[in-house]
Amino acid sequence: MDSAANAWAGAGPPPGGGDAQAADIHWERWLDAAGRSGDEATRAFAGRARADAWAGPLFSAAFAHSPYLSRCLVAEPPFARLLAVEGPDAAMAAALAGAGAGPPDESEADLMARLRVAKRRAALAAGMADIAGAWPLERVTGALSDLAEAALRAASGHLLRNAGGGLVPPHPDDPERDTGLVVLGMGKLGGRELNYSSDIDLIVLYDEEAAERAGARDPRRTFVRIAQGLARIVGARTPHGYVFRTDLRLRPDPGSTPPAVSVRSAATYYRDAGRDWERAAMIKARPVAGDAAAAAAFLERLRPFVWRGRLDFAAAQDIRAMKQRIDAARGGGANGLAGHNVKLGRGGIREIEFFVQAQQLLWGGRDPALRARGTLEALDLLVRAGHVARETAEALESAYRYLRGVEHRLQMTNDQQTHSLPESAEGMEATAAFLGYGSAAAFVEAARARIETVERHFAALFEDRLAAAAPRDLVLAGEADDPATLAALAAMGYADPGRASAIARGWAAGRVPATRSERARDLLARLAPAALAAFAASPEPDAALARFDGFLARLPAGVQLFSLLAARPELLGLLALVLGSAPRLAGALTRHPALFDGVLSREFADLELPDDDGMDPETTEAARRGLVRLFYLHEFGRDEMREQLAAAAARANDLQDLMDIERRWANEKAFQIGLHMLRGLLSPVEASRPLTAIAEVCLDLLMPALVREFAADHGHVPGGRVAVVAFGKLGSREMTAGSDLDLLFLYDHAPGRPESDGRRPLAANAYYARLCRRLIGAVSAPTAEGKLYDVDMRLRPSGNSGPIACSLESFEAYQREQAWTWEHQALTRARTIYAEGGLDERFEEIRRAVLARPRDPAALAADIAGMRDRIRREHGGGDIWSIKHMPGGLLDIEFIAQHLQLRHAAEAPDILAGDLLSVFEAAGARGLVDAGAARELADAARLWRNLQGILRLTAEGDFDQETATVASKNVIGQSCGALVFNALVESIRETADRAARRFDELVRNDAGAAAEKDGGG
Repeated sequence: MDSAANAWAGAGPPPGGGDAQAADIHWERWLDAAGRSGDEATRAFAGRARADAWAGPLFSAAFAHSPYLSRCLVAEPPFARLLAVEGPDAAMAAALAGAGAGPPDESEADLMARLRVAKRRAALAAGMADIAGAWPLERVTGALSDLAEAALRAASGHLLRNAGGGLVPPHPDDPERDTGLVVLGMGKLGGRELNYSSDIDLIVLYDEEAAERAGARDPRRTFVRIAQGLARIVGARTPHGYVFRTDLRLRPDPGSTPPAVSVRSAATYYRDAGRDWERAAMIKARPVAGDAAAAAAFLERLRPFVWRGRLDFAAAQDIRAMKQRIDAARGGGANGLAGHNVKLGRGGIREIEFFVQAQQLLWGGRDPALRARGTLEALDLLVRAGHVARETAEALESAYRYLRGVEHRLQMTNDQQTHSLPESAEGMEATAAFLGYGSAAAFVEAARARIETVERHFAALFEDRLAAAAPRDLVLAGEADDPATLAALAAMGYADPGRASAIARGWAAGRVPATRSERARDLLARLAPAALAAFAASPEPDAALARFDGFLARLPAGVQLFSLLAARPELLGLLALVLGSAPRLAGALTRHPALFDGVLSREFADLELPDDDGMDPETTEAARRGLVRLFYLHEFGRDEMREQLAAAAARANDLQDLMDIERRWANEKAFQIGLHMLRGLLSPVEASRPLTAIAEVCLDLLMPALVREFAADHGHVPGGRVAVVAFGKLGSREMTAGSDLDLLFLYDHAPGRPESDGRRPLAANAYYARLCRRLIGAVSAPTAEGKLYDVDMRLRPSGNSGPIACSLESFEAYQREQAWTWEHQALTRARTIYAEGGLDERFEEIRRAVLARPRDPAALAADIAGMRDRIRREHGGGDIWSIKHMPGGLLDIEFIAQHLQLRHAAEAPDILAGDLLSVFEAAGARGLVDAGAARELADAARLWRNLQGILRLTAEGDFDQETATVASKNVIGQSCGALVFNALVESIRETADRAARRFDELVRNDAGAAAEKDGGG
């Protein structure tokens, strides 16, 4: 015969050694069984098998090391020949075919016997492929998982056909479909990682409505019988053995619920009482039998329970605590490996699984790409997402493959569900030989290296960073101050150490909502020393600590944020900066603590540089600033933002869900940009582009969803098209933190007075007016995630008295015939941000035509100067911190730019650039103003925009330099390029004086000419 090695290409030599006497006995038994098989090909193969270059060593290895595989070989001589001659792939395919669905009239006894034969054959194929190294780990565990799934599907189909209780499968050829039966594989079955001798963990559920449609009169009783039947058919021991031991205890509240639970009850349980270990378990949940549609619906319903929308450090710490309880129950680890549990022991498989699952729970709510079921697949995805170092993952993957190989040898020896190395020296020698080692000592050395590697990486993931970050000499418990603690606080820089101590000791009292739970108080007690150290590093430690205490008082809940800070105490310094200098960001953080999660996103973290990279602090800071500017000004523009938001929005179930997703995304992005501004890594002028892009992409994705929902009721207007036009800072791409959206809603339609064609038709004007109100509500209405933006529609034709949506025809007529000069000033900053059917191009044609029409320079200047005077009378402007309204302030600069645009657009259309800096650059290049004036005006625009942008973050209401914190002043000065705050004050005065003179020179002089002309006439 041809050598069996042809069918085992790529396999290595089977292990030698083992029990030679047992091998001889099993050879004799197998040859005898083959001779009695009645199959001529098997008898011929058996006569030459022991001498074959591949089959002989392969069978000898099984006979010498595994009594269980030996029994399988003796029981299956024809299958053994198939395995040896055609290889493990063909043999496993035959075994799986034997576990498939049987004939409709198959008895339960026949089904059970058939499945057990299939299990024996599959175990033999996988075991021999494993010990020969012909299959990688994934192929071995995947094949065993395929067998379990095939057996469960065969069993569930049989049980559904014979369920009784009125249940009749709606599709006889596919008995599981539309029955409401949900069978979820958990643990290693869910992850397609079954051990050689695994239990299979199942959760059996049923959808009552689907079951009733299928005729079930008592779904609860019917599906409990089915669940019990599954456990019996697959798990019961018979003279033919068993398929897989079956465990139903992972179902919700197993001590008080039946073996099958309704999906409604299960969903309620997980929503109200589900624990973090159950969330971790549900990562691997996979439908393995039953009604696929019902299972998918249930898992989707459970998604918010498993995958939280925020970074979940609390769950990660719960996983660590779970592992600590396992360690405590098993006792401390011994120095030797005899008896060591390679699954649950220190440095074992479970630590690798927990390492992966903890980070999946931590990051997977925000990144759906991490929601893989398989351990190694998820580990690789964590590397790609930047959460695990490639070297760490490679070390853990190597250890995982090795330990799973050890586990398989332990289990396939006698088909025992064991994970522990032998206690005896003889047992260790036998295990080492089965794994191909020459001695137990060599095996122990190799195994210990892997175990120590796993233990080290697992410990590093959960290391107590607070212990390193916090001072060790603070006592912050009890009723009275500790003298040594007061001295330490004073040395740290607290002017009133007694007050600081009292605040910290008061956190344990649970007097505010954030500290009501014992867990929150425990976390905060651990955080307190590190928090005191972080706030001591701020310019005003006592004020920083008081603000943090006030922040805690307003915080709705504490566990999640405290867990985040406990895991990353370095963020306390950033929190101190926010609380000390940015009331707007602090308020947002109080309302939505999950905003801080964004600081740990890869997008944010990739812009950081390590402090110990060999560069001096100034160079490091410059490099950080360069990275941030490169990212936001070149790499993460509107298109990239839209792609990112669209990926998140794809998970929305409805419009309300989309609105919440957009709010979370936009608020987090704005918070990140605000942090970059506070740290001086991004100037407010630089930040205005990404802040504008955030608003644009939100509206661009929201508007089509609104149109679709609206059309579902009202249809479409014949020939209708709609556009959203941005004015103000959104139009000029100069948005700041907290900017409103100045919008205009334009529409066009077929001639006449058409109505929409939906089930509730509307006239065109009413149709678009209602659609406009939907947009305003969707953007500005508060939800649990806050709101996107306030919306201002006052720039529409006729202002507040005009229609909320304007037809293109009436808009054009108004702008040409009725609009005031100030409305044309506003039009210089207008642009479409959403449009259908080319309406954006038509709007731009009208805009440019209106702005470029000939104007009387003197009358134009008079209108602009008059508007400026009216605004100043209304708002004042004597305070230098009234950036917009003071003489020479931002409004004067904007009016100068708009004057230049309206006066010169006809001969210099490029001056119709939206933002101030571009206008003055174009005016200088065209010679419309001299180079010195253009430079002065651009410098003033840059200063006012930087100053206004940073004040929106650092001031609540009007800025008062007398009461402002040192931290705020430092941030304001740094954002405007001043080394010290007093230098900024002087720069403001000088810039305002120069800008006011330029306003007089460029606008008021022309206005004066108009006045003289009128007087002379």
